[in-house]
Amino acid sequence: MVHMGKSEKAILTNMCMVYDGDYILVQNRVNPNWPGITFPGGHIEKGEAFADSVIREVYEETGLTISQPTLCGTKQFQTNHDERYIVLFYKTDQFDGELKASDEGEVFWIKKGDLKDYQLAPDFQQMYEIFESEELSEFYYDRHDGGWNVKLL
Repeated sequence: MVHMGKSEKAILTNMCMVYDGDYILVQNRVNPNWPGITFPGGHIEKGEAFADSVIREVYEETGLTISQPTLCGTKQFQTNHDERYIVLFYKTDQFDGELKASDEGEVFWIKKGDLKDYQLAPDFQQMYEIFESEELSEFYYDRHDGGWNVKLL
């Protein structure tokens, strides 16, 4: 009997929507691989708790110390190296500190309704739907006929 391996290579990252009433904290990313308005976040280090990683990333990129980040969704796709790339979506309205930018880009508050007026990172509008939705929890890229289909689940 042949047992197929159940493990696979994965890259784990996070992203956090820090909000204050009708305002959300956004980052204007300067990275040419994925430029535009998005939420702060980054890679989860080996051996690091998911919640600790998002607290660390938000602090590194915004200067704010968040607490009580709540998991609210995921994004995933397969990389060209057949790794599963997973983004854990968090949100919180609990934060402290003084806002400051990082090498990743400027950070600033905008009204939720004004998001459409900004140059968003690719697919960020659909990702934002997951953050805001009570019904949706997953943004999934499905490779189909040589192209990518986005599924919101």
